[in-house]
Amino acid sequence: MEEQSTPETTASAPPPSGFFVRLSRYVANGLRYWEPRRLIYNGVLVLVVGLDFLLAWPASRKMLSLDLVLGLFLLGVLANIAYCAVYVADLFVQFSGLDAAWRWGRRVLLTVGTAFAATIAHFFAKGIFGT
Repeated sequence: MEEQSTPETTASAPPPSGFFVRLSRYVANGLRYWEPRRLIYNGVLVLVVGLDFLLAWPASRKMLSLDLVLGLFLLGVLANIAYCAVYVADLFVQFSGLDAAWRWGRRVLLTVGTAFAATIAHFFAKGIFGT
């Protein structure tokens, strides 16, 4: 037996308004800003770990294994999960209405966050490669 549609079932839901419209706009704004900069973040971390690997040469060469590659992959994924914490700060500031100051603050947060992650990556790499 076929169900007949009634006006209540065929009517589309009203478009979201208020909070959800702002949230959607702020999330899209954050994604447009932060995702291209993730390449910078990852590039810096790769440079730090690569430099530590080269500084530990030739001892680091002996450590090359599938387990090392998988461990570095895992650390890379965790570093990218940590990068996502920037969205919490970004949304908080956007909802506060401090957009003009945040244009400068975003650059500061990217710089400080990347430097912090690079420091952590350096100490992990030193522990792994024994430098």
